[in-house]
Amino acid sequence: MTLQQEIVGNAMQMAVVSLQPGQTVYCEAGKFLFKTTNVTMETRLGGPSGGGGQRQPGGSGSGGMGGLLRQAMGTAMQAGQRVLAGESLAFQYFTTRGGEGTVGFAGVLPGEMRALELDGTRAWFAEKDAFVAAESTVDFGIAFQGGRTGRSGGEGFVLEKFTGRGTVIIAGAGNFIDLNPADFGGRIEVDTGCVVAFEEGIQYGVQRVGGLDRQGLMNAVFGGEGLSLATLEGNGRVILQSLTIESLANALRKAQGGDKQGPTGGLFSTNAQ
Repeated sequence: MTLQQEIVGNAMQMAVVSLQPGQTVYCEAGKFLFKTTNVTMETRLGGPSGGGGQRQPGGSGSGGMGGLLRQAMGTAMQAGQRVLAGESLAFQYFTTRGGEGTVGFAGVLPGEMRALELDGTRAWFAEKDAFVAAESTVDFGIAFQGGRTGRSGGEGFVLEKFTGRGTVIIAGAGNFIDLNPADFGGRIEVDTGCVVAFEEGIQYGVQRVGGLDRQGLMNAVFGGEGLSLATLEGNGRVILQSLTIESLANALRKAQGGDKQGPTGGLFSTNAQ
């Protein structure tokens, strides 16, 4: 059953979801806005991929003490991964009873939202904190990038991973643009904070901005990008955002008279990755 949802609003969008009887949607704690009275809400530590999302009679949770122990360990491992990734520890689950119900969700920054439809053939990856809500048929996981990419890219070390079938709703800052690297020679280079999400099959990496020459140092010191750019290669959908969290934080700090970025806006920024 397809999740019925509508993205509304402009500068700060929200997703209004219409739940059919027996249908369940879950969100990260802090993304819930409102619901009708016939929608129940339950907070759980685990997500669908960790055994704590959907309770299925006769499944692994009904195999005596051994099954209960395996289920508890799976939930604990998933929760531990989320803590290490800096994500929320709990999920909130919403199910309608006695007719159609309505639930509203939103992100935490001014910007757009997007509904992604998973058909089971390709996973989606998103930057940390992009996840808003999903059907219970969608599994939520954490993907850790390789050590070199993570250390170089800062924001690219931890990614959210969505698999299964159903609808996933994500949010970002500013406006979105959809690109396919295959339309630009197979590769694009972007600010590491601009990546919102991309399909499985896209190769994500981080490279140094220029070489260790005069122009490379000028880019790093005065260009505002620090030392690294994200690279996206392959044939698939990529979603970028026009506003980065770092630039928003710097603008707010400057407006409050506490700008610590310095005159260069690049490598010497206290927030540079």
